[in-house]
Amino acid sequence: MSGATIRRRGGARRTWWGSWAWFSALGLAVLLPWIIFDWRHGRHDGFAVALLTQTAIMSVFALSYNMLSGQSGLLSFGHAVFLGLPAYVTIHVMNAIAAGHLWIPEELLPLVGGISGLLFAALFGYPTTRQRATAFAMITFGIGELVTAAATMFQGFFGGEGGVTADRALNTSLLGLSYEPAIEVYYLALAWTVIAVVLMRLLARTPLGRMAEACRDNHERVRFLGYDPHGIRFCQFALSGFFAGIAGALYAMTYEIVTYDAVGATLSGNALFMTFIGGVGVFWGPIVGAVLVVIMQSWVGLVSNAWQIYVGVLFIAMVMYAPGGLAGLIVLHGPVWQEGRIQALLLSYARVALPGLLAVLGFVALVELGSSVMLGEHEKGAVRLFGGALDPASPWLWGGGAALLLIGGSIARRQGRALAARWALIAEGTSAG
Repeated sequence: MSGATIRRRGGARRTWWGSWAWFSALGLAVLLPWIIFDWRHGRHDGFAVALLTQTAIMSVFALSYNMLSGQSGLLSFGHAVFLGLPAYVTIHVMNAIAAGHLWIPEELLPLVGGISGLLFAALFGYPTTRQRATAFAMITFGIGELVTAAATMFQGFFGGEGGVTADRALNTSLLGLSYEPAIEVYYLALAWTVIAVVLMRLLARTPLGRMAEACRDNHERVRFLGYDPHGIRFCQFALSGFFAGIAGALYAMTYEIVTYDAVGATLSGNALFMTFIGGVGVFWGPIVGAVLVVIMQSWVGLVSNAWQIYVGVLFIAMVMYAPGGLAGLIVLHGPVWQEGRIQALLLSYARVALPGLLAVLGFVALVELGSSVMLGEHEKGAVRLFGGALDPASPWLWGGGAALLLIGGSIARRQGRALAARWALIAEGTSAG
């Protein structure tokens, strides 16, 4: 069998597998609200539906950020501007529709956010994209701070600290829906998420997407070949704003309120976290990061006041030890899995996972104990941790947490070196070695 035939079959297998994975993920997203449906009371779990809707919105937002950081090599610290400003525009449009001054189908409101995001990105992007690297990052940070300050000063448009509110039940739906139930908003957000994902995937395969990657890899060579790097960066920046605007419109429809937090540095930081934790080198990586960060913010945030610490530590660990993100780790194992050699790594992974889990438990114990002391919660009594009531004043708890962290971490690090050596030997024997 020729090498060309093997490559064609391998490419067809990867294409089939990728399509199957995408359709499976979409099917799960459609069915998940009904899998967790409260059949006894005949209603959806409000928290779960809100969590799913937020995940869909943040997936579009993270993918739009990856158009800059992953595809174009542009590190932005103010990407929330292109979610927040379109969210403000959308909520004003919603109020105009409610007052009878406009008539726009609710299903097309995300398109209003996308167009406004495109315009804002074009306005800010033309001078900003004349720079790159550190200068670009600092300019975007300045734009983010400028818009955040404006949001608290110009109350006519931004509504001050209280923000702008609206009612999403506008009765202009083409499908006869009210969009008052949260489940209807979720499926609208899911539909626009699918549209945005498909468009961004197609865009990445266009000549513009290929040239954006070329500018990321070798700026001077692109200029030498006769292309305009500034024009390429500007187009990519503007289109990124379009998709972030879609997320902003869905944000306004979901929460029915937009405040200055929607343009703040915290949301821009979340975009960076989701993209780099998920993986900038893989198209679907930011979706993985969005799911993980939203779960940590919403679910872990309910049981711990220190969830930001866990997100920050996870981000640092991914940058240091897995710069390709979670998706990069998955893709890295693809050739080994296809050739049936993943079993040779299972024991090595187990040797790393067990002490690593102990180190994580020790770290969580120290963080939660320290958080309870700093916030004064220990004065109210014992702290709930790992399903039990613990006394933060006990030195044994502090010593046990430190011992788990140090001993487990040292063993996991030593086993990690053995895993790396084992991985190198197996990778050399694969076709991708």
